[in-house]
Amino acid sequence: MANPVYHFEIPVTDMDRAIAFYEAVLGLKLNRETVDGYEMAFFPRADGRPGASGALAKGDVYVPSKTGTIVYFDVADIDPVLERALARGSKILYPKKHIGAGGYVAEIEDSEGNRLALNALAD
Repeated sequence: MANPVYHFEIPVTDMDRAIAFYEAVLGLKLNRETVDGYEMAFFPRADGRPGASGALAKGDVYVPSKTGTIVYFDVADIDPVLERALARGSKILYPKKHIGAGGYVAEIEDSEGNRLALNALAD
């Protein structure tokens, strides 16, 4: 079996604001689409590579929260990502911490009020 997670969806209330936040903070380009009547913005996906990808999702069934599932984004270096997040009004919910062989982790609040985690194998 490959990695068990295939796709995730992060709830948003303001798609333009959320796209601007994620593109600026993570340095990614999201692809906006409508799926089953829901507004979505898809993160890049590298087929044949390990890991999952997903989308921002807006609609009546999507409610931002800091208490649900936490999605970890793999980044090369947490510090500049935290700086960009803070510059966009984010709050640090869990400061950068070394976790041994797993590298470093931190958690922030996104533009929509979701808890978002960052992971970097190197400092």
